[in-house]
Amino acid sequence: MKDIKNILICGGGMMGSAIAQVMAGLNDVKITVYDKFPVDIEAKIRNNTKLLVEKEIITEQDVDDIISKVSFTQDIESEGVRNADLVVECVLEDMQMKQDLFAQLEGIVAEDCIFCTNTSVMSPTEIASKCVHKERLVGTHFWNPGFLIPLVEVVKTDATSDEVAETVMDVLEKAGKKPVLCKKDVPGFIANRMQHALWREAISIVERGIADAKTVDDAVKYSFGLRLPYLPPLVNSDMVGTQLTYNIHNYVLADLEDRHDASPLLQKMLDEGKMGFRAETKDGVKEGFMAYTEDEIAAINGGLNEYLIKMLYNK
Repeated sequence: MKDIKNILICGGGMMGSAIAQVMAGLNDVKITVYDKFPVDIEAKIRNNTKLLVEKEIITEQDVDDIISKVSFTQDIESEGVRNADLVVECVLEDMQMKQDLFAQLEGIVAEDCIFCTNTSVMSPTEIASKCVHKERLVGTHFWNPGFLIPLVEVVKTDATSDEVAETVMDVLEKAGKKPVLCKKDVPGFIANRMQHALWREAISIVERGIADAKTVDDAVKYSFGLRLPYLPPLVNSDMVGTQLTYNIHNYVLADLEDRHDASPLLQKMLDEGKMGFRAETKDGVKEGFMAYTEDEIAAINGGLNEYLIKMLYNK
């Protein structure tokens, strides 16, 4: 298995800085962040770690140690780029941009350098299409916020070698993440397929007038949503028994939403400017499925990290 000592992060935005922070938790590594534009990586990492320090999960010295391992460059021909053993690409979700970046990197890094693409929706196989050594590229879908959510989906392309996938899984585990292997490059990978199946049914329930949006969310929050971290779907199926699962599915699945395009309700909301948190403020609120004041939006956005830290660290 390849020894990883030099890690290159391409893209210094929200995900890139978070992944640099995570990877800097490894022993005996150097992290280089490359971006075409100037980025204050230290400031981003300090902002990410502020709440963790306040909650006494890590210390200021820990933060200093992380930052000491991270350097930034706008020079794609620099030593930190050329010496990379592993690259994690975090540029915009633009297929050509990703393809061209990896094709360019092939002319700079060593032939055994591992390529990882952090994408939540795009095909890693298609991203690798301009590469000569397609076997070196694998998808690595980090979940936002990348420095807190444990899961990283490692997605094999049609060409990814077993050794590359195993090495990436090993690196991520040592960095404190929870990597899972997606054996086939399919849209949505693993977790997003399940997440959006739930969203599809939730939207359908509202569209069909079965319940309003708040009721739908409350039904999730105060029932199976509470137990999911302890009792995930397939363990739950085993708990109740395969026969009961079979019987329930035989009865209910025919009535569940199975449309293969976006709900007309979403198009209607778009036409009405109901863009959720990104809507224009009218009469003091922004509208989506529900209406929110600016204070409510700030509380939801600001409370996510607090909630995750409570769940992960009990702090």
